[in-house]
Amino acid sequence: MSAAQQTSPEASAETAPARVERRRNRGIRSTDLAQVAVFAALIAALGLPGAISLGGMAVPITFQTLGVMLAGAILGARKGTLAVLLLIVLVAAGLPLLSGGRGGLGVFVGPSVGYLVGWLLGAAVIGWCTARLLPRYRVLPAIAATALGGIVAIYLVGIPAFAAITGTPIGAALLGATVFLPGDLAKVVVTVLVAKRVHRAWPGIIAAQPWPWQRRGSAPVA
Repeated sequence: MSAAQQTSPEASAETAPARVERRRNRGIRSTDLAQVAVFAALIAALGLPGAISLGGMAVPITFQTLGVMLAGAILGARKGTLAVLLLIVLVAAGLPLLSGGRGGLGVFVGPSVGYLVGWLLGAAVIGWCTARLLPRYRVLPAIAATALGGIVAIYLVGIPAFAAITGTPIGAALLGATVFLPGDLAKVVVTVLVAKRVHRAWPGIIAAQPWPWQRRGSAPVA
């Protein structure tokens, strides 16, 4: 009797669910790629209105940070970060996708490169926290989590890089960054209001996860 003929009924029964699971995973990956591409396009589109420069600032005020916050709050840490990474790769390839039609490798030696790299950390932090705020996604904790990623995390990378590239004292760079705060706080609120509606309408985009200090025995909510 051949090896194929010796296969037990139990083993044969296990292959069908495995095949279904593999097909399902392929579908999820396709959906993930589509979501990543859509949000990368959204971040790029938010650069179309251009940038606002106040007092000859080297780092302009743009709407694209709103897209970064939305990517993290709606897609989660992994897909949100991938959406930002896709945009950065396209910019490095020369596409003028940043506000003001900027693109190319020259962007990565300019004073705003720290903020651009900080977008990756910001989307990751927002997405990680959002997964732990679901399925309820209360507004005040969501605002705090989004501000942590969309403001604190991005500034944490952007301000030191700006200071190093321009030769500005870190204290002066930190003080100068306060001009971004009102607009960034408004973006945080908009992000949370939009994300709350999305998670209510389409639950499960981000799988709910427990905080590290919570008991691991409880299963995450899908």
